[in-house]
Amino acid sequence: MKKSVFLGALTVAGIAAGGVFAGTLDDVKARGKLNCGVTTGVAGFAVPDANGEWDGFDVGVCRAVAAAVFGDPTAVEFVPTTGKTRFTALASGEIDMLARNTTWTFSRDVDLKFDFVGVNYYDGQGFMVPTALGVTSAKELDGATVCIQTGTTTELNLADFFRANGISYEPVPIETNAEGQQQYLAGACDTYTTDASGLAATRATFESPDDHVLLPEIISKEPLGPLVRHGDNEWGDIVRWSLNALISAEELGVTSANIGEMSAGTNNPEINRLLGTEGNLGEMLGLSADWAKNAIAAGGNYAELFERNIGENTPIGLSRGLNAQWTDGGLLYSPPFR
Repeated sequence: MKKSVFLGALTVAGIAAGGVFAGTLDDVKARGKLNCGVTTGVAGFAVPDANGEWDGFDVGVCRAVAAAVFGDPTAVEFVPTTGKTRFTALASGEIDMLARNTTWTFSRDVDLKFDFVGVNYYDGQGFMVPTALGVTSAKELDGATVCIQTGTTTELNLADFFRANGISYEPVPIETNAEGQQQYLAGACDTYTTDASGLAATRATFESPDDHVLLPEIISKEPLGPLVRHGDNEWGDIVRWSLNALISAEELGVTSANIGEMSAGTNNPEINRLLGTEGNLGEMLGLSADWAKNAIAAGGNYAELFERNIGENTPIGLSRGLNAQWTDGGLLYSPPFR
């Protein structure tokens, strides 16, 4: 019942947002910075350092959008949000976009009145357990206590999985990833469940990562991506195509190292259109001709962001998998820049 009331309240907020906030680009420009909603802290994806400087894979998407708009990847304020507060923050206008391990679902797109502008990480829900528990499959978790973040798709997926397999569990509700990590390590729950990428990120921060194992089951589809409010298509286009610019740049071989040289002109018309040396794509968005060049230069193309923050050579250690380019057997694919 609480869930229905919560969704209903957000629906009203979302409907209001559609009319009130049509003009986000103007608001962002007038403010002089982008307000980007992120997680409260997930290693590799979005986390502040000791000086309060945010970094991570999702943070890189925010900076790319800021660079596209202002030519300055630092013109952004990061607003930490939880699973419960993220949608209210977006619907109310506290943030201009949300870029935090948020799954694209029917109800969030339609009922909550948000527009998911793309997918920056294809994920699925998994389980982490202490190695000492001796469990090798999630189907062996009958009667287990489970740490789970409230206000997430994870709750529903968990209930579906245990019901389908005829087993029971006791939920241990948590608000943030940090709280989940603390409760799990303290033994308050037998297993922690969330997106597999989040589990890998959390495990990487442990003093003894090898004392914990990710079980083999992936029990859901979790396409994670940035979202904006309904009713402001122009702003949605800017966020959408900033993400697409990072994806296309990788496919086209444009990197932070060669972008200066390539922006002088190449024999590939799509690269030239992407970097603004041909055509008027920037004008169509209401931005400068070099908007995509700035977005890519902010932190590199998609591959550079991935490898630096969460790739196999980082403590997170994620392989590209489904997040490889379509030319490499993955799902990553951008519409043409033409």
